[in-house]
Amino acid sequence: MASVIGVDSSTQSTKALLVDADSGTVLESQHSPHPAGTSVDPRSWLDAFDKASAGLLDRAEAIAVGGQQHGMVALDATDSPVHDAILWNDTRSSQEAVDLIEEMGGPAACAEAVGSVLVASFTSTKLRWLRDHEPDAAARTKRVLLPHDYVSRHVVGGGEPFTDRGDASGTGYFSTRVGAWRHDLAEAAIGQTVELPRIVASSDVAATTSSGLKVAAGTGDNMAAALALDLKPGDVVVSIGTSGVASAITNEPVSDPTGSVTGFADATSRFLPLVATINAARILELQSTLLGVDHDELARLALAAPSGANGLTILPFYDGERTPSRPDATGTWAGLTTSTTREDLARAAVEALLCSLADAIDHLSATTGTTPQRILMVGGAASNPAVRVLAPAIFGRPVTVPAPGEYVALGAARQAAWAFAGTPEPPAWASVASETYEAEPTPLVREAYALLRDRETI
Repeated sequence: MASVIGVDSSTQSTKALLVDADSGTVLESQHSPHPAGTSVDPRSWLDAFDKASAGLLDRAEAIAVGGQQHGMVALDATDSPVHDAILWNDTRSSQEAVDLIEEMGGPAACAEAVGSVLVASFTSTKLRWLRDHEPDAAARTKRVLLPHDYVSRHVVGGGEPFTDRGDASGTGYFSTRVGAWRHDLAEAAIGQTVELPRIVASSDVAATTSSGLKVAAGTGDNMAAALALDLKPGDVVVSIGTSGVASAITNEPVSDPTGSVTGFADATSRFLPLVATINAARILELQSTLLGVDHDELARLALAAPSGANGLTILPFYDGERTPSRPDATGTWAGLTTSTTREDLARAAVEALLCSLADAIDHLSATTGTTPQRILMVGGAASNPAVRVLAPAIFGRPVTVPAPGEYVALGAARQAAWAFAGTPEPPAWASVASETYEAEPTPLVREAYALLRDRETI
């Protein structure tokens, strides 16, 4: 029985799954935490990988790494970091995004060139920030990798770095339409020529370790999750973790000049248009902290309040926001009165999270020109009972919740099994168990949210 390893090097931790290559059954899992913050020493990810994979590597035939998208890993001539890795959720480069878009000829030209309109999340904006604010570090930069590239190279033990088209499509210097690096855009961002990793197809073995372990290309976290869920055109996945994400599979590239939808490539040969929000599960975490309750009690309180939380509406852009692009925004509460209850506060937080994600779904539908045939909801906050019950009411359609699982790591494992098998298509693993929720739509909640959202735009 062949086994493979799938790794999720996320914002918060490294998770490693040992998986049966034929069935997709998880045999064993381990994890190790990452340092907190939006800018961290990337070498900490290597230590976390070593701990999370301890005892698993010699039991597997192949491995692939899924990782948080966009993060800037800038290395010098000795392959040492010149600066902490600036992560996807660090908004310091928001002005640099504006500058780069202007230099590329405006939003429409930017979307045409790289598939997306740049926001502070994209790697190229972080390279420009490095150029302008840390010129000595920028001058020493010889090679730029993404988080999953950096970990994959560590697995191999060095050598030529590699990546895949999916994660590359989130850099701001990769043409999604052509499927190749735009070296000129990387150079323009940092002000000098830098080396970029080799692009490897998901079905190929990128490298082999000295022990014979085959290493696949790896991919970005959203692409890996889509691979784990075997997304098909017509499906929309809503992921509620540190970030909120609505994504779909298309057969043709997507280019949205408004910047609401990023036109990523996926981990196969298709495309993964995606809408991301910075604020997601932490909306609920903050409300739990403010109310002094755990997540189960927060859910109970939320479900005890009426739809619309008795007029309380929250715009949850606590840490700035990516969609809509408001990097300097803060949270807004409207409709507080002396009659507002703890139940209302809990309900308003859950409704705010879901309204933000409903906006994301709408952006995705408008850009792709398709109506979702099925909505799947995954991520840590998808296990919250109030989120499950209220999601179909806010989204206005049934919501399917797959069983809890490490879908990024599982998708990476499926990619590893694919590369190991050398087949034209990824292995056909059994579908995960799921539960579907239905509810009467509550359009008035979204209308109140939209009024507050648009009021705060002005």
